[in-house]
Amino acid sequence: MQKNLEIGQIVNTFGIKGFVKVKPFVNDVSRFDDLEEVFVKSKKDITTYKVEEVKYQKNVVLVKLKGIDTVERAETLRNSYMEVDREHAIELEEGEYFIADVLGSKVVTDEGEELGFVDDIYNTGSNDIYVVKNELGKQILLPSIPEVILDVNVEESKVTVHIIEGLLN
Repeated sequence: MQKNLEIGQIVNTFGIKGFVKVKPFVNDVSRFDDLEEVFVKSKKDITTYKVEEVKYQKNVVLVKLKGIDTVERAETLRNSYMEVDREHAIELEEGEYFIADVLGSKVVTDEGEELGFVDDIYNTGSNDIYVVKNELGKQILLPSIPEVILDVNVEESKVTVHIIEGLLN
């Protein structure tokens, strides 16, 4: 399991005091209210920051990080990912799981056919979409609805699915 969990991506700056706009990857954005420390991961490195202030604006979270006091400094963080240590992650309800723990899981049908591995999971607004990739690189998109995603077993790194008529055509 990953030590850190992504909670959002820094997509832009906000104002002149160093706030960054974060596109949240969490179901409940109020989770940002409790942040004291985050890791900002770029392509080159990962840096720890104390969180000074959090505000909300439409679909984004505005975060002020200690030491990022100008728009120019905030701009250097654009396209980086904001992470938290797993120990400080929110408590999950029964049957809930972190996307990071599902990525790479083997995907099999309820008839025992192996389809590939979970390559990505993204949200369309109405539900998540599981991107399943086989060893040849072919992708299958599966909606995260109860009729299709039957079981997600994080411990076994396995997702059991039911292919409904017309889904793979």
